[in-house]
Amino acid sequence: MQMPLTGGCQCGAIRYAIAAEPLRVYVCHCRECQLQSASAFGISVIVPARAFTFSRGHASTWSRPTASGGVLECMFCAACGTRVCHADAREDTVSIKGGSLDVPVDLTSAFHIWTSRKLPGVVIPDGATQYPAEPPPPDLGPLRGPSPQGEGEPR
Repeated sequence: MQMPLTGGCQCGAIRYAIAAEPLRVYVCHCRECQLQSASAFGISVIVPARAFTFSRGHASTWSRPTASGGVLECMFCAACGTRVCHADAREDTVSIKGGSLDVPVDLTSAFHIWTSRKLPGVVIPDGATQYPAEPPPPDLGPLRGPSPQGEGEPR
């Protein structure tokens, strides 16, 4: 993957850059991602928060509670409505919406999460890592200390 990763909204008003390799890629089948993406699943590219910066524009924010007791900040373009990322202040990561990247993300090794809520007819590739609910957090090494992680909707 060529660094930095870049992306933005559909109309171009918001641009961002990521100066670190993604920690994990999720294909999320939860109901929240189905509603947010207006599709069968959402694609989330998890990156260290310190590596993510907006380079143009200002994202509007809509907040919602998570099942694990956090508050998810959902950032989107006020002009075109494109959701670009999510963040939870309790975490040191940002969840980039995969479709907002300039170069499409490779889903070959993506983790399929919340598979207990996948839509009928959705086929998960043989051999794909799957979790029926929330997966364990990615190892962030020195970026974070131990923190409780409850069952809840994905970031």
